[in-house]
Amino acid sequence: MRTKLAVVGCLVGLFAVAAAAPVVAHHAFAAEFDANKPISLQGKITRMEWVNPHSWLHIDVTRDDGTVEAWMVEGGPPTSLLRRGFTKRDLPIGDEVWVEGYLAKDGSNKANGRDITFADGRKLFMGSSGTGAPRDGRDPTER
Repeated sequence: MRTKLAVVGCLVGLFAVAAAAPVVAHHAFAAEFDANKPISLQGKITRMEWVNPHSWLHIDVTRDDGTVEAWMVEGGPPTSLLRRGFTKRDLPIGDEVWVEGYLAKDGSNKANGRDITFADGRKLFMGSSGTGAPRDGRDPTER
């Protein structure tokens, strides 16, 4: 009987540790991005990562002097983007997009995306809600 209780106790403990791991790995907006530093980027899509807990849009931004900078733009979880109308077909490599968001605090070419505007004028909210990002009325779930 003691052996069974010990095994059950160990399994419950392992399950609790495994369940807590994703929570520890997740971060709030304010941990990485600066709400006082909005940014607008125009560039061509080079890659889209549909990964949890956040998706990542990669774009090449051509500066006025002709140099090209690679940027990573964090979006909400893939399931949230899908519910908002994003599909993998919406983000083909090479397409031009405009992204509004907030700069990373570490000065890297990384941003938290709020809106993405496509060449045909469609605009979608790509941010992640409830993570400390500024409430600016862009998130349709804020209302």
